[in-house]
Amino acid sequence: GTGSAPGLEARPSGPASSLCPGPHFLLPDTNLLLHQIDILEDPVIKNVIVLQTVLQEVRNRSAPVYKRIRDVIQNKEKHFYSFTNEHHRETYIEQNRGETANDRNDRAIRVAVKWYNEHLKKIEDEEKIQVIFLTNDRINKEKALEEGITAYTCEEYIKSLTANPELVDRLACVSDEGKEIEGGKIIFPEHIPLSKLQQGIKSGIYLQGTYRANRENYLEATVWVHGDAEENKEIIVQGLKHLNRAIHEDVVAVELLAKDEWVAPSSVVLQDDGQNEENIENEEEKENILKTSVNKDMLRPTGRVVGIIKRNWRPYCGMLSKSQIKEARRHLFTPADRRIPRIRIETRQADTLEGQRIIVAIDGWPRNSRYPNGHFVKNLGSAGDKETETEVLLLEHDVPHQAFSQAVLSFLPKMPWSIAEEDMKHREDLRHLTVCSVDPPGCTDIDDALHCREIGNGNLEVGVHIADVSHFIRPGNALDEESVKRGTTVYLCEKRIDMVPELLSSNLCSLRSNVDRLAFSCIWEMNHKAEILKTRFTKSVINSKASLTYAEAQMRIDSATMNDDITTSLRGLNKLAKILKKKRIDKGALTLASPEVRFHMDSETHDPIDLQTKELKETNSMVEEFMLLANISVAQKIYDEFPEFALLRKHPAPPPSNYDILVKAAKSKNLEIKTDSAKALAESLDKAESPTFPYLNTLLRILTTRCMMQAVYFCSGMDNDFHHYGLASPIYTHFTSPIRRYADIIVHRLLAVAIGADSTYPELTDKHKLAEMCKNLNYRHKMAQYAQRASVAFHTQLFFKTKGVVNEDAYILFVRKNAVVVLIPKYGLEGTVFFEEKDKPTPKLEYNSEVPSLTVEDTTLHVFDKVKVNIMLDDSNIQHQKMRMVLVEPKV
Repeated sequence: GTGSAPGLEARPSGPASSLCPGPHFLLPDTNLLLHQIDILEDPVIKNVIVLQTVLQEVRNRSAPVYKRIRDVIQNKEKHFYSFTNEHHRETYIEQNRGETANDRNDRAIRVAVKWYNEHLKKIEDEEKIQVIFLTNDRINKEKALEEGITAYTCEEYIKSLTANPELVDRLACVSDEGKEIEGGKIIFPEHIPLSKLQQGIKSGIYLQGTYRANRENYLEATVWVHGDAEENKEIIVQGLKHLNRAIHEDVVAVELLAKDEWVAPSSVVLQDDGQNEENIENEEEKENILKTSVNKDMLRPTGRVVGIIKRNWRPYCGMLSKSQIKEARRHLFTPADRRIPRIRIETRQADTLEGQRIIVAIDGWPRNSRYPNGHFVKNLGSAGDKETETEVLLLEHDVPHQAFSQAVLSFLPKMPWSIAEEDMKHREDLRHLTVCSVDPPGCTDIDDALHCREIGNGNLEVGVHIADVSHFIRPGNALDEESVKRGTTVYLCEKRIDMVPELLSSNLCSLRSNVDRLAFSCIWEMNHKAEILKTRFTKSVINSKASLTYAEAQMRIDSATMNDDITTSLRGLNKLAKILKKKRIDKGALTLASPEVRFHMDSETHDPIDLQTKELKETNSMVEEFMLLANISVAQKIYDEFPEFALLRKHPAPPPSNYDILVKAAKSKNLEIKTDSAKALAESLDKAESPTFPYLNTLLRILTTRCMMQAVYFCSGMDNDFHHYGLASPIYTHFTSPIRRYADIIVHRLLAVAIGADSTYPELTDKHKLAEMCKNLNYRHKMAQYAQRASVAFHTQLFFKTKGVVNEDAYILFVRKNAVVVLIPKYGLEGTVFFEEKDKPTPKLEYNSEVPSLTVEDTTLHVFDKVKVNIMLDDSNIQHQKMRMVLVEPKV
């Protein structure tokens, strides 16, 4: 029995090191773990002892790194072991008088290294195993060497791994001092230390807020001030020195400038394309462009960043801009996100990284460096390649998409699964009902199924049956934590990133036909006028008799010969749905068009062949009506039962000014749009028809969508406005898609407690925790939406790549000062036609914001004008490929 711990290998087989040729374990200190996690995660590095002292400090200082190191420790192949030195008699030490907590922890780490080495010497073995202490702290290293401990810096050790030179690139530049450009002159003011910032914020000298870089202009940013003060919510920051090394999403402290130094938001587009990074004079010229003369009303509160409260850096995707100097090791990296500055990295593999999408992490930003320093993390693959670009898209939208970990999968039911007697407690057996599901073709995650039948008294019984996901996902376990972190399933053009593992999403929780499945049912008794007489909720077992596509269901309803149970049930549902929809629309619900695009994929290459705009069938609307009804019924029930902690969804009414563009555009076509209520809006949209221009109504509806606010989740005890504007409902929630939305799982848990079908748990009735969760869910939903759009945009580019120049009909949606935004109905594609091009004379432009119209030389363009455009792919900037559109008719 060797004395090595679980996790560690008895004979550590690490990479060959020229410094320590014998077998050895590594033991890092806290700072090393915090800064060099990219190195420790590399498959090459194995057999590492992580002390409890180190883990606790990491946990306090960085949640993301703590999570990453926990995952590494759980990974069996890595042989990492966490040693509870604080609970071990021989390694626990007290803090001495006059010793700081930091020095005590450093000493505790050295004591543990020494003890471990002694412990290993006692093991009878022909070859001695050593523990190597890794630290980048000079004093700690000196003390360790004095005490007879073998210690190296991370750099020394990594450079000694003769067979793995690629690891050197992943070293973080640690000390801010060490990496300053030798003798570079100071560019930026000093950052005030945190303790002074906190005093300053308390006393009101500084304001604390979130730093938002400007995508269009790298010399300008806004800081959104935290807190409830009405004034100075948003502070403009302009110019390099004032931006003072803050990075998008950092929490910063700003100092307001005197009123005579306030500026106006600039309307200039400035991209940082300078290759020569030391040319600061050039920057000053650019800063002067910002200071255009403006009238007094345009000035906004303006400030400068004086310090950083919390860095919110993440790993960034982008591309290397190779240095012009031959054999150079220092290069600039250009992130895909234009709000992030370029990052200087050192790498020996610049030649192989050219044209590749790579990930880089920021390490620090010294005062005398024009750009932050960072290190290479990973190569994602060739730019423009489909796999690579999908990966970039997921990373840049912060979509969690790694394979589910063993810890998460361990909470799945063991196969083969069947319904046990235990599962039938608090459950009704509804397997005899004619239940069926209706979904898009190829759908494997079937959340919902329906039934409708006549009952003795001549009324109808209608049921919505939803997958009972909360039966399988229990509060607080690893599976639950992972699902809440993901928040939603993300549907890309040819890939689905599941919120829950496939065993649940496509099998045990998917209400497929002819298998027994657990469900949560909402059952109404209705009369033939679709008035609800009774509502009840129950957990159930169902056996779906058919999983149909929308088209198949439509065919059955319309068939002259089919009269089986399934078809009869569908006809009943369809009849009621039409009445429900009419009632809803009479109350003022909005039906808004969105040109949704689907790609037909080539079955072999998975390349998009042609685009089609989605057409909706009556059956789409049938399913939707009952989903809305179930969501409203459940919302009412959980709110009645738990007024303080129901998870609900609301859709705020837009501020009136949001509609300006819509009203003006309609007026220019002699149509009146009323916007004082959702009902008035819905009715005026229905009336806004033009016999000579049938597409106009669709355009108005698309434009209306753009005026809307985002719908959000909220906790009923923390808010008082519940109204859902788009659905014209006083209360709403999400209950019907628990396989693909986490909000629905919480709603299921609340409903289950309300009807006595499941037990509660503390977090479920903590409104602050729920509010915090809603914030994360809203963020994940927004990101999923953006990722889906980006995926459609990328596939559109792939589609046009092989097409050359395409000529299509388009309609103008917006007019801008120097461009028009057009919609191409055939492809559901939107793009901007610019009238100012580099290296071409600019035409005479006159913009009238009242009409709105734009006159180019002698041609006047209005919103909704029909035009012809040429579309082609512009891939001159490989990292930001875009569709280029040129106006062909009218010729300008």
